[in-house]
This record gives sequence, C-alpha cells and structure tokens, in this order.
Amino acid sequence: MTDLAGGDAGLIAASLEDPECFAVLFDRHAPVIHRYVARRLGRDAADDVTAETFLTAFRIRARFDPARAGVRPWLFGIAAKQIGRYRRQEVRALKLLARTGCDPVADSWTDSADDRLVAEAAVRSLAGALARLSAGDRHVLLLFAWADLGYQEIAEALDIPVGTVRSRLNRVRRKLRTAAGAAGRPLIEAPVHEGDPA
Repeated sequence: MTDLAGGDAGLIAASLEDPECFAVLFDRHAPVIHRYVARRLGRDAADDVTAETFLTAFRIRARFDPARAGVRPWLFGIAAKQIGRYRRQEVRALKLLARTGCDPVADSWTDSADDRLVAEAAVRSLAGALARLSAGDRHVLLLFAWADLGYQEIAEALDIPVGTVRSRLNRVRRKLRTAAGAAGRPLIEAPVHEGDPA
C-alpha cells in the first residue's frame, strides 16, 4: 500500500484499522524529520528522537485532526517536543560551536576553502546567538530555516497562533542581525515561503 484517498491523513485514518499503513508515513517523512533533528542535535540523538517521534505519532494517531493541521507539521510538532527533552544537549553544542567555530553536526556545504573560512567565522557569532534564544524562539526559527515550514505550518506544529510565529521570527531576526552585525558580517535571509508575508 503506497497511498490512500486523502493522502497522509487518509493513511493515518487507515492505520487505525490496519497499523501497517503507518509504515508508509514513516517511509515518507522519517528522512526529513531525521535530517532536521540531526542538524539540531547530531546524528546519534537524531536516531533516537526520530524513533521517539514516530512512536509517539503512532500512539496518538487517533487524536490527529486533519482539519487542524497537516501531517508534516504535526510530525514536526511532535519532533519539536522530543527535541525539547534534549534542550541542554542542543545548547551545549551551540555554545561549543560558538567557541570553536567547528560544527560537528553539519556536513561541509561548500567546496571553496575561502567560503568555508568566512562561513566558519560567521557561524561562531550566530551559534552563540542561537544558544541564547529561548527554546520557543529557536523552535520557530529552525522549523522555518531548516525544516522549510511556512508560518501556518509552524503554527500548527507548535500549536501556537500564526501571529506568535511572525512575532517570534521578527524578534529572532533582529537578534541574529545584531549578532551578525557585531561580528561585522551580513545576515543571510531565508527565502520567503509561499503564503508567508514578505
């Protein structure tokens, strides 16, 4: 079985009668959830958090409301709650990154040595700024930047109003601009998602 009428929401509904249907959701969404968690906590924790996310989703699937949220934001919301349990580990990793400039989690994203040096210098100040963010602000920012969720999807994932998402992102952008400006570097803006205000 690869899909049902109603897409992912239909698979959740079908999994109430036939639990094997949930495996399709896992196959479809686990890689992106794992990448997001690995970027935040590292690969070792990502395996555990991804497993916990889907185990929790499976256990509470009867409470999934397709009218309120899509499956993707619902899963990211569950992952965000699981990440919250690892908050101290994430903050320690960000502080280490701020001190050393060496990110053991991220793969090198550029082949140019000059670009890597500039990026490493910028990463230190931004990692420190990320470590100082509240957990709620960090969740909103990283769901936007790393999970590529739009404002509405973030609101659904975290069960907060869209206005709160907007105000948190605005506040975080100001803080990150300040951190980047203090380091003498421009802040690279994330692309605007469809349906999000410019």
